[in-house]
Amino acid sequence: MEEEELLFKHECYDIIGACIDVHRELGVGFSEIVYKDALEYEFQERCIPYRREVEYQVHYKDVVLPHKFYADFVVFDSIILEVKTVSELKNEHLEQTINYLAVSGNEVGLLVNFRSERLKHKRLILTR
Repeated sequence: MEEEELLFKHECYDIIGACIDVHRELGVGFSEIVYKDALEYEFQERCIPYRREVEYQVHYKDVVLPHKFYADFVVFDSIILEVKTVSELKNEHLEQTINYLAVSGNEVGLLVNFRSERLKHKRLILTR
């Protein structure tokens, strides 16, 4: 039986590789903004297409709600990347990333936490 191919497998691998290098170089203890700046540098060096702080509107019935979401990164025009520096990832972090997937129309999200000795990450899929 053939193994099912993961959605955006290679792209996710490239993104996590960049995150691991940033974590290896900076270690633990910086604020999110420092890791985001370093990731932006890594994406540029690796020619990985990205957009930072991407704004999404929330539509409800026939109106656009005043609150907007801002995804940390959209990478390869398809993958939401959320950066955290928390003691541990919690359900609210997962829910936030899922909400970003829902409003963006993207199917794959990566949630990374730079605050642990080894980089922690979760891959989220929102099927339509």
